[in-house]
Amino acid sequence: MTPVLRTERLEFLPYRPEHEDVFVALLRDEEVCRWMGQDLVPEPEIRALFRAILTEVYPQRRFDVWGLWLAGDYVGHAEVKPTGNVDGHELVTALAPGYWGRGLGGEAVRGLLRHAAENLGLSEAYGMVGAENTASLAMCRRLGFREVRDVVGDDGSVTKLVVISTKDPSAPADPGTAESDVRPAVTAAAGHPGDPGGRGGSGGPGGGPGAGAPAPAPAPAPGGTVAAVAADAGAAGGAGSGVPAARAEDPV
Repeated sequence: MTPVLRTERLEFLPYRPEHEDVFVALLRDEEVCRWMGQDLVPEPEIRALFRAILTEVYPQRRFDVWGLWLAGDYVGHAEVKPTGNVDGHELVTALAPGYWGRGLGGEAVRGLLRHAAENLGLSEAYGMVGAENTASLAMCRRLGFREVRDVVGDDGSVTKLVVISTKDPSAPADPGTAESDVRPAVTAAAGHPGDPGGRGGSGGPGGGPGAGAPAPAPAPAPGGTVAAVAADAGAAGGAGSGVPAARAEDPV
């Protein structure tokens, strides 16, 4: 069962039916989609995806997925899930543009790392960040992520596969390195945030760019990795990283 998590400012709450509209608004935001490396998906498909989180992901305990809340306001999305990019788990995070630049992305990732270590028993976690998303890459480096390899999408876009040890996720970012211009961006594998079934190729939030409409599958694809917000098990690809995946700054 997906637990409630708390950091200094954020609450990680499992989604409830009344959260559907804010989830849809996040994944329909053009800036969020841009930095997550995904096309704008039709609203009915995003709504179907949200309902699949409630009816498939949670009941079948496929992976952990949360809405991020700050003082009662919905500010983003987060996930920890297996991915097909490597033999591991991926962290996925996505923040609404109005909350970029406040250091919430790094705080969300550190919360996911603690969960990965303490509750899931993971020794390391992965993420995918678009090569052009320099702000998010800088944030990842400050948090302690190291680059593993480049993943090149069918369209030629490049995504950085990064990894971090979960041993000391509570360590603060280096002083003087304010996350003032980070875009939504730590993401994941193919598919959309919360996508219950893996999709090959590039994905949206939590996946590489160019993912098609999310289509709930009967079971997640084999493989997995942890990324900061919304991709599903499957091949990674495309640029971006993050949310609602997993791709934006403050986005990580």
